[in-house]
Formats: sequence, C-alpha cells, structure tokens
Amino acid sequence: MTEKPEQQQAATDAGAGLPGAGLEAGAAPGAAPPSRAGPAAADRARQDPHDLDRLVESRTLELAALSSHLQGLAEKEKSALARTLHDELGGLLTAAKMDLSWLQSRLDTPAYQERLAQLGSVLDEAMSLKRRVVEDLRPSLLDHFGLATALRAYVDSACTKAGLMADINVPEDGGPFPKDVAIALFRIVQEGMNNIVRHAGAQRVRLELTSDGENYAFTLHDDGCGFDPKIARERWPHGIMGMQQRVRALGGQFFLESIPGRGTTLSVTVPSGAL
Repeated sequence: MTEKPEQQQAATDAGAGLPGAGLEAGAAPGAAPPSRAGPAAADRARQDPHDLDRLVESRTLELAALSSHLQGLAEKEKSALARTLHDELGGLLTAAKMDLSWLQSRLDTPAYQERLAQLGSVLDEAMSLKRRVVEDLRPSLLDHFGLATALRAYVDSACTKAGLMADINVPEDGGPFPKDVAIALFRIVQEGMNNIVRHAGAQRVRLELTSDGENYAFTLHDDGCGFDPKIARERWPHGIMGMQQRVRALGGQFFLESIPGRGTTLSVTVPSGAL
C-alpha cells in the first residue's frame, strides 16, 4: 500500500513524454496546444491600425535613411578610388612611358625597336583604360566644371557611341550645384541613358536641365519603343528604385512616364535647399 504514491508519480513522469501529455482538462486529444506567445501577441493583435501605419512609416523612413547613407558611402569610396588610380597608377604609367622613351632613344636594333613600339602601344591602352575607369568612378568634369558641362559631355558622348541624335538643352552658366545634388542628378541621368541605349531602340534623345532658384529639374526623353511602367518595375526593380531613392533622399519628386510605342520621359525635381 505504501508504494502507490511512488507508482502514481512514476506514471505521471512517464506520461509527460506521451502524445497528448500536458493537455488541459477537458481538451480534445487532437486539439492544438494553447499558445505560448503570451500577452505580447494579444497586445499586437489588438494594436490600433493607426499605430501599425505609423510603425510601417517609421521603418520605411529608417530604411530610406540607411539606403541614402549607403549610396553616399559608395560615392565617397568611388571618389577615393578614382583619386588613387589617377594619382598613383597614373604616375606609374607615366614613369613607364618615360623609361620606354629613354630605351627607344638608345637602342637602334630593329628587333628591339619593334618590341619597344609594341610595349608603347600596350602602355597607351593601359593609360586609356585607366582614364575610362576613373571617369566611370567619378566624372572629372563634374568636379571641375559643374553639372551642366558634365551632363552635356556625357549625354553627347553616349549618344555618339550609340548612334543616337541628341538634343541637349542645359544652361551655359547654370550656377554651382551642391556636390551631393550634382552627383545624384548625374547618376540618375547616367542610369536613364544606360536604359535608353540598352532597351529603348530610340533614334533621338532630349535632355533639359533647368534651375529657377528654388528647384533644380531635368527631363530626359527618348522616342523609343516605350514600356508599361508597372512591368518595368517588376522586371528592373533595382534601377528604378535606385533612382527613386536618390531623389527621395533630396526631398524631390520623381516621375517616370512611358507608353508602349511612344517613348519614355524621366523627370526629376529637387529643391535647391535639399542639402
């Protein structure tokens, strides 16, 4: 008789590992166990929809700020790399060209002269590649002559390479643009031109840049095949989102209008006091 409590305790311990163990009294064997999320889940479930909207908006603003920070950091790294390539690699290549000229002036053997000439061609190609990489990383015209000159040169060069006609209307003396605004607008035009060259099948491109003292604005239009903007956002989301984020970070407005068969227009407006 004294062993019954121990046997009952053993049965209770063993039953903890069996299916259905731990069910409350009256619960069906196949019923789901009670939630362990506790009061926090109930509080979230009863949360005011307006509070949820504010939370989503807050998180969206945080992500936008992080994206802007990362874009700014990437531009700084590009600028630093461009300076390093221009100063250090450019100096090394220039020194190599000088040494090559010294050798060419002292070696008369035709076989040597031929090989040195080939080496000179390789160095010229390396210097040309260095210049292209530096310009892609950080357009020198943008830093030295301003946004209007940099855009005019870039769009004209891109259209010439792609066989497109270009109508470029930018002010000769549009005044200085803040550096962050200038690089943001330049990158947006650069992305837009890349899309035109790759996908539009256009014959003519028009670029207009204006500033009225309160806003900076540009319009990039092509007469290409056009597209459905909704489909474009699904097919090329990162390019469009990247442009939108650059404009949003400056407190501006971004418009993308396109109709299949009737071309595309990209318009951006940024307040002059954005930064």
